[in-house]
Amino acid sequence: MPPKRIILDTDIGTDVDDCLALALILASPELELLAVTTVYGDVGLRGRMVLKLLQLRGVTGVPVALGATRPLLGRPPVYWAGHEGVGLLEPDDAALRPTDEHAVDLIVRTVMGRPGEVTLVAIGPLTNLALAFSREPRLAANLANLVIMGGVVGGAHALELPWVEHNFRCDPEAAHIVLSAGAIPMIVPLDVTTQVRVRPHDVARIRAAGDPFHVAVADQVVRYPRYAGRGWTNLHDPLAVATVIVLAAVLWALRRERQ
Repeated sequence: MPPKRIILDTDIGTDVDDCLALALILASPELELLAVTTVYGDVGLRGRMVLKLLQLRGVTGVPVALGATRPLLGRPPVYWAGHEGVGLLEPDDAALRPTDEHAVDLIVRTVMGRPGEVTLVAIGPLTNLALAFSREPRLAANLANLVIMGGVVGGAHALELPWVEHNFRCDPEAAHIVLSAGAIPMIVPLDVTTQVRVRPHDVARIRAAGDPFHVAVADQVVRYPRYAGRGWTNLHDPLAVATVIVLAAVLWALRRERQ
C-alpha cells in the first residue's frame, strides 16, 4: 500500500494528545509526513517541540512551519493547563529553527503542487486552514482528504460532553470558513475521542521501547496535568491520525478488488 501523504496542523503542547498523534504518524508506514505546521498561541515553542521530537526520532527533511498565533477576529485566546515543552526542551534547543516559510504558504504550496495527493490533518484550532482556504479558493478541490479533530455532536446531555469542543471554541470563525470551503471533511468529535484513554500500562509500553524518543513521549504523557491528576487522559488527536490510516487501508482494499 503506498503511503498516504499528510500535512499535520497542530497546537502541540496544550494537551499531550498532539505529541501522541505525531508519534503515531512517525510509527505508521501507511503515512508519509510531508510537513508539520503549528497554530495558536506560542507557535514558536510549539515548533521547537515538533522539531525536538523529530530529532529524537531521527527524522530529517520534514519542514516545520509556524502559523497564526491568534484567532481570525482577535478573540481572547482560550488556554488550558499543559506542560508546553517542560521535560522535553533543553536550553540548547533554542537553536532549533523552523522553516522561514509561513504555515499558510506551505500548506497552499504543498497541496497545489500535489493535486489530489495530500491529506490535511488538523488537530488544533483551524486558523491556519481558514487562512489557507481563503487565500487559495482551489485548495479544497485539490485536497485528497481533510481530517479534523474537533467538534461535539451530542452536547451536554450525551456522555457528559461540553457544548463546545476546544479546537472549534478557540476560533469559531475559522471553523466556519473551513467547514464551508467545499472540502468534505472527516470530523473526529469528542463523542468518539472521549471513549478512548491512555492509561499507566499503555505509558509503560511506550517507555519500554527504551530509545530517547519513546522515553520522551512517555514522559510527556506523565507530565500532562490531566493525566497526572486522574491516571489517564483521552486520545483525541491520535484518533484523527488513526482515521487516516484506516481510510488509506480501505481505499487500498477497494482498489485491489477492482483490479
